[in-house]
Amino acid sequence: MTVRRDEIAIIGAGLAGCLAACFLARRGYPVALYERRPDPRTGTAERGRSINLALSERGLDALRRIGLDEQVMTDALPMRGRMIHPVEGEPQFQSYSAAGDRAINSISRGALNNALLDAAAALPGVRIVFDHRLVGLDPTDGGLTFDTPQGPVTAKASVVLGADGAGSAVRGQLLAHGLLSETVDFLDYGYKELTLPPLGGDFALEEDALHIWPRGTSMMIALPNPDRSFTCTLFWPNQGAGSFASLDSPAAIERHFAQHYPDVIPLAPDLVDDYQHNPVGVLGTVRCAPWQVNGTVGLLGDAAHAIVPFYGQGANCAFEDVVELDRCLDECADDWAAALPLFQRRRQENAEAIARMALTNFVEMRDKVASPVFQLGRRVEHALERALPGRYVSQYELVSFSTTPYAEVRRRVRRQHRALGVLAGGAALLLVGAIGAALSRGRRA
Repeated sequence: MTVRRDEIAIIGAGLAGCLAACFLARRGYPVALYERRPDPRTGTAERGRSINLALSERGLDALRRIGLDEQVMTDALPMRGRMIHPVEGEPQFQSYSAAGDRAINSISRGALNNALLDAAAALPGVRIVFDHRLVGLDPTDGGLTFDTPQGPVTAKASVVLGADGAGSAVRGQLLAHGLLSETVDFLDYGYKELTLPPLGGDFALEEDALHIWPRGTSMMIALPNPDRSFTCTLFWPNQGAGSFASLDSPAAIERHFAQHYPDVIPLAPDLVDDYQHNPVGVLGTVRCAPWQVNGTVGLLGDAAHAIVPFYGQGANCAFEDVVELDRCLDECADDWAAALPLFQRRRQENAEAIARMALTNFVEMRDKVASPVFQLGRRVEHALERALPGRYVSQYELVSFSTTPYAEVRRRVRRQHRALGVLAGGAALLLVGAIGAALSRGRRA
């Protein structure tokens, strides 16, 4: 394969950046992958920032294309459904699929990132540079300026891709140049991690489920790890009663968990220490436009469209971005000036669709999953999927177990609901007619 002379700079060696480096190197591009942090493979993870990923079909599809899926899945733990923990009573399992044979996969963000870093580093033409924080970008000529431990460093690239997350420095530079607009909608919620260690050498909870403690205006979730621990994440209001700000002492923490999460206390020996020392993260949705400038600077993944994590689609969506960019480069014969605008046209409505679905799913997870009405609805939905295979498919199935574009998922689900509404209305009319006829016969008798 002919190697192109002009280097592609990718800012951010996280999940999306490393995957993009692999795809571009496969196309023959020389790639410089810049990361502001030290090499994560040689250090320790930041406390309380592990957030496990729920890897599903969109992410796996991207990994298959570069032959990494089997390696990554070695350490993944399948979760077949949600385990709902009420304040009182026994947990209830809710399968993700009608047949109970589908699973999303709990995987460590750090382990996946390290696997992708190793894969990118092994490819010819890829160089990875750590401890380089982007502080300057000239969109007209690809000029880059970095702060490093050794002082300022400059570089140039024919194309610059910002894959540096929700707080993207590339997006910030384009904003400073007046070349894009952005909105960041923060939730009045934050997140904090806790750990449930193994119990007697085994998992403290069922390992094949995503555990949820829905509490109306807040919730906790737990995902299993290969070392038989669970990573728990609290999603709580930032202010007010029952918020992160309201629990300011060990006694207050213990009282709150005893009242709202009583089954967790015996499983979390480090509860108070984790709560007091692990940071509170922010949650929000990032929207910006355009995603590219002059066909030479582009954004992908969270840098272009960060979403809240409540559908488990952040990384999956970013991986799908990389697949779509690769497809656009194919269709445009590697003309970046044509491929980057096409990429935005293809992906922007899908990014908006999953952003909206993720926000809706937050309400479902924290409030509705424990409701008998909601549970009945899920049973009806699964019955319809079994009765009409391929014709009726739930939103969760389409989002998590297919690569149907997110925007098309929303359109299809609306069509299905309209059709069900028509059927329900017709059935109601038939029922009313039958009752009326029976009453009429009764009067004649």
